Amino acid sequence: MNEIEFSALMVSRVCHDLVGPLGAVVNGLEVLEDERDAAMREDALKLVASSANQALARIQFMRIAFGAAGSAGAELDLNEVGRLVSGLLEGGKVTLEWHVPQAHWGKDWAKLLMNATLLGADCLPRGGLVRVEAGADPAAPSFIIRATGTHIRLAEDVERSIRGEQPVSEVDARGVQPFLTHKLSRAVNAGLTIRAADGLVELTAG
Repeated sequence: MNEIEFSALMVSRVCHDLVGPLGAVVNGLEVLEDERDAAMREDALKLVASSANQALARIQFMRIAFGAAGSAGAELDLNEVGRLVSGLLEGGKVTLEWHVPQAHWGKDWAKLLMNATLLGADCLPRGGLVRVEAGADPAAPSFIIRATGTHIRLAEDVERSIRGEQPVSEVDARGVQPFLTHKLSRAVNAGLTIRAADGLVELTAG
């Protein structure tokens, strides 16, 4: 996979994640144009506000997790990282427990933490809990993420991607985020691992 192909897949992933909430904004605005009933207009306004906030939360998260996130050597505040992850999951079926010390990590480590947390949440299609814990030493970052719920789904291609075993030719827009997560892990020599058990998916690094 060359840089152009990788960029195209990432753009496809971003667009896919934004289509839903932005489409809901458009639908709500259309209702406001035609509807005269006060209760219906109030519901439409709530839909527009909720969907716009959801789209904003996704953009803010992806700008850091998938984007450049500052110059080379930049550090990211883990409190801000936690705010972005919390915003991404707010209003959904997944509850976040963020047990991460106040610290600044190198941007690739911080991006790895964000992407690994997203992977954990994606393993809970019916909802559940994602608990994130991180070590206190910013010079030696480490974390453990536990996703628990009544229905756990860890796709084989995601597991292969995390382990670096997924053929690059088979990576698509759905699988490019796990592929990115593996590349970030390799870049910082994090030794990221993932395992699934009854009602649990666990990701560890460091």
